[in-house]
Amino acid sequence: MTEALPSKKAVIAGRVLSGLVIAFLLLDAGLKLVSPETAIKYSPPDLGWPLDVPTMTMLGLLLLIPTLLYIWPRTAILGAILITAYLGGAVATHVRIGSPLFSHILFGVYLGVMLWGGLWLRDPRVRALIPLRAGAGA
Repeated sequence: MTEALPSKKAVIAGRVLSGLVIAFLLLDAGLKLVSPETAIKYSPPDLGWPLDVPTMTMLGLLLLIPTLLYIWPRTAILGAILITAYLGGAVATHVRIGSPLFSHILFGVYLGVMLWGGLWLRDPRVRALIPLRAGAGA
């Protein structure tokens, strides 16, 4: 079964949604790589992992690489999977330390929904993988 190409409006909406996620992730990764001391300064002290420059650098790289993969259409699905894993770790960390639900714990979920929603809107491969249909019998 071949999936129909998304409409121009869906592609534009998908690019805008993806662009917002990409901008945030690049900012986050960039801060960790360019100014890890600032990232350390504004991190909660009870995360349970070392708040040091090598850790921030590693986290920055672990976020930058999948984000770059997500930007390139050919590897966008792989990038989305890897970013989803990274965000899952962030959600788990915030659950473990008892962060506020809507502002901290679910922030990674919000980003993940935007990440996959943007990709779904602009990429027919994702639409084929995750077919959203109206009605129960479709």
